[in-house]
Amino acid sequence: MKRQVTFDHDTMAARLQAGMAAFTLPDAAAGDVGGLAAQLTTYLAELHKWNRAYNLTAVRDPFEMLTRHIYDSLTALPFVAGDAIADVGTGAGLPGIPLALCYPDRHFTLIDTNGKKTRFVQHAVAHLRLDNVEVVQARVESYVPASLFSSVFSRAFASLADFVAGCQAMTAADGCLVALKGRYPEEEQAALESAALGWSVRESHQVNVPELEGERNILILQRN
Repeated sequence: MKRQVTFDHDTMAARLQAGMAAFTLPDAAAGDVGGLAAQLTTYLAELHKWNRAYNLTAVRDPFEMLTRHIYDSLTALPFVAGDAIADVGTGAGLPGIPLALCYPDRHFTLIDTNGKKTRFVQHAVAHLRLDNVEVVQARVESYVPASLFSSVFSRAFASLADFVAGCQAMTAADGCLVALKGRYPEEEQAALESAALGWSVRESHQVNVPELEGERNILILQRN
């Protein structure tokens, strides 16, 4: 029988607040780092609690969740563009919820097909009183938003070609797709170019995730 890992709120909040120094936070979040750390700690506590029953993520240890989920998500902060943002394949709300906490003046739509995951995200959004977040249970290929998104994020959601094929219809003409990846996906980029979908990688950024070993890259895709 596996030992249950307890969640230490005070230690987590202190570690989170210290970890914020590694990121360039927008003004709204930078003005209240302690408050942001408290909100992220609350989110992690709920994720840790729900995960024991619903298996929302393979990561069990709370401090590993901090590194692999929260810090990894926050590396995308500089690439949030526009006022209407989507997070496709959001899973347990990543990177959407951390980004929405940092940008309370922008609207985020978090999309996933998995009912138990969207139920958790709905719970987390209500628990955190995030009025700038909408949760949608749908396949991205069939989802039709009321208005197009300025930027669409995916974190380990699909290959670049599948990301474009599934999400280009929901993206504004001058909008972008933002893919959070591990190692640089050279084969995926070549497949995207071969698919001739009219999109290409316009920027790529290697990012450092605090306390996490291994390569991480963020790719910005735009229409040709």
